[in-house]
Amino acid sequence: MLAAYAVHVEHSRGRRFIEPQHPYRNDFQRDRDRVIHARAFRRLEAKTQVFTRRYSDHFRNRLTHTLEVTQISRTIAGALGLNADLTEALALVHDIGHPPFGHAGEKALDAAMREHDLCFEHNLHALRIVEDFEQRYAAFRGLNLTFEVREGIIKHSRDYDKKTLPELAEYLLDQRPPLEAQLIDLTDEIAYNTADLDDGYEAHLLSLDEIREGVPVFERFYREVEQIYPDAPEKLKFNETVRRILNRFADDLIQNTWSRVNQAGIRALDHVRQHPERLAAFSAAVDAERAQNKNFLYENLYFSPALASEKDDAERVVGELFSFWMEHPASLPEHYQEKTKEESLPRVICDYIAGMTDNFILEQYEKYCEG
Repeated sequence: MLAAYAVHVEHSRGRRFIEPQHPYRNDFQRDRDRVIHARAFRRLEAKTQVFTRRYSDHFRNRLTHTLEVTQISRTIAGALGLNADLTEALALVHDIGHPPFGHAGEKALDAAMREHDLCFEHNLHALRIVEDFEQRYAAFRGLNLTFEVREGIIKHSRDYDKKTLPELAEYLLDQRPPLEAQLIDLTDEIAYNTADLDDGYEAHLLSLDEIREGVPVFERFYREVEQIYPDAPEKLKFNETVRRILNRFADDLIQNTWSRVNQAGIRALDHVRQHPERLAAFSAAVDAERAQNKNFLYENLYFSPALASEKDDAERVVGELFSFWMEHPASLPEHYQEKTKEESLPRVICDYIAGMTDNFILEQYEKYCEG
């Protein structure tokens, strides 16, 4: 049974192009499946999350991170009486617009675009992917996803101003997104705040002592685990601790969101949309723990000297390839040359680079910038 404030699939605003109903899958389930079968989704397997494969094949990539976010999101949606199918589709698609090399690649691509008074933002790029770039159906361009999934792609992590982006006005920019979409940015943080501790520890870039000293919630749970499993190997104690942190964050998100919904008297989806702020949220205490965890990762892992050279290399590769194609557009694939008749050259180059995997962009760099 779905809550009254959940998104009910039978009340969906539908698809851009009308299609007959499927005999045994609802529209949000079909959207989930369309995302999974998309080429852009498959490419996430070869895009960096934090660590390149130079470290290990065991570390998360953009695809495995997405799957972890999806598992957490669907569980929390179910506990809150939300539409788990819609939530699952949104979690699966939430990172589909990321370029190669993780945040370093996004930073470099945005910097290159700003030299032409443009910008790159992965949520907006994700919408372009599902609306235009994916070519799977004879009847229409893109994946023809439901309104609710397209809305969630751009609104799950931030609000946009229709005066700044009038082309997005159809997505109710003056209203809050449904709770199914509001969850995604928070479950994303739950996933990477715990997973990146794990990968950083496995990569020997974060020591157990550093984590215990810098992440109070970790230290508290680690002491608890030591009392319960005093003879367990250190790594298993570490795993037990991270699992408890994840559970604490997830449990709190469920309970605090439930409390906020009840206190606000939310009884319908329109109440969620018209509320002056987002309702999905951690409690103040857990949000402080989340922020401490996140700040520790930024200070000790994401900006670690051990990763600095790879980030510098990533930014150089993206920047130099972008500049090369600006000067030599005839070297672009024919399909992208054709697109320059409809869109600006910087945007076309940006689209091309953003879709690349880590391996493919390095091949292109070697071909055009090192040859």
